[in-house]
Amino acid sequence: MGSGRRRRTTIVAGVVAGAVLATGVGLWATDSWPFRDSYCWGAWEQNSGASFLGDDALAKSGSERGSTESAAPSAAHPQGTCTVYVTSEIEDDDSDEPLTFKESVILEYGPVPAKAEERRDWLAHFFHGSASPLPGGLDGLVAGDRAMLVLPSACDKGALPTVVTLRSGSTGDGHLGKVAMPFTIGTRPDVGRMLLDAANTGMEKAGCASAQPLRTSAPMVTVAEDDERAASPLCRIPGVAFDFGRNSRYYQQVGAVTDRLQTCSVVLKALRMPDEPSAQYVMTNRPRMSDLFRGLPEGSAQGLVRLRCDDRPTVFYGHVEAGLKGLGLPDDQRVFDRYVESVSKRIGCEDKSGSGEDA
Repeated sequence: MGSGRRRRTTIVAGVVAGAVLATGVGLWATDSWPFRDSYCWGAWEQNSGASFLGDDALAKSGSERGSTESAAPSAAHPQGTCTVYVTSEIEDDDSDEPLTFKESVILEYGPVPAKAEERRDWLAHFFHGSASPLPGGLDGLVAGDRAMLVLPSACDKGALPTVVTLRSGSTGDGHLGKVAMPFTIGTRPDVGRMLLDAANTGMEKAGCASAQPLRTSAPMVTVAEDDERAASPLCRIPGVAFDFGRNSRYYQQVGAVTDRLQTCSVVLKALRMPDEPSAQYVMTNRPRMSDLFRGLPEGSAQGLVRLRCDDRPTVFYGHVEAGLKGLGLPDDQRVFDRYVESVSKRIGCEDKSGSGEDA
């Protein structure tokens, strides 16, 4: 009798195990929890929002998704990087080798670059005029191919603010060589969600998470204008003018224009080449965004002025790359000064005083 009970127990256990296995196979086949792939220290899951993480990204021939990641941020080392990528290939009529493609989303957690030249490159990318401000009082910007969030000061370790960034990268490789290609991660709301998920995960790993996760339910204000051929006044800011010449390949992007943030970008466009940043202008009086300019050379001649406008510390930043240097009208220095005058007047900064870190 005892052996019969054991046999019945074994049979029942086998049926239960089979049912669990069958259910698991079904879940795996439909990408249902708990079998979805996760990426970047668990920040993102397969089919969790942005099209890049969904099945649509794998619709091309031979598509595969993968990822690489560093050690997660920690209290001792609050830095980390992660890349999620999709590869695909198609036959090349002009070669025995296929055309291969790779689309990537690069996530970085850590302080902004310390060196001035690298910081200016970083500012040109993430303060690009195509990016919209994050709503809900969050200090960040989001576009379809990039995003940035300045974390609370509790996450800083050292003099520079800690940020979380996303950026896209895409290449096609064939008999003509490797070519950079434009790539959109997803809609602004989807990219914003990816950014906040990455920020919350990174903050938790680094031990600086707030009591409530970073979230926003407010609608995102999209930059309404497309880029256009650069003209004077640049980004329609009175007094900001350059001699772009005839048949110019410079394009301007009017970005955010609010009393807390204003952005303007200029790029040089070339066929089958990434846009080359050429000029950047930013005004912000949001404290954490202002911190992103800390440590850069200051003064009007350096293109960075801090003024106290209506008792709010306000940053005015302008940087011109080599291709446009010397083409300001009447000169580059006067262009920056006029920029400060025009924008400070627009935001009602009639009472402005001071400069430098103490402002």
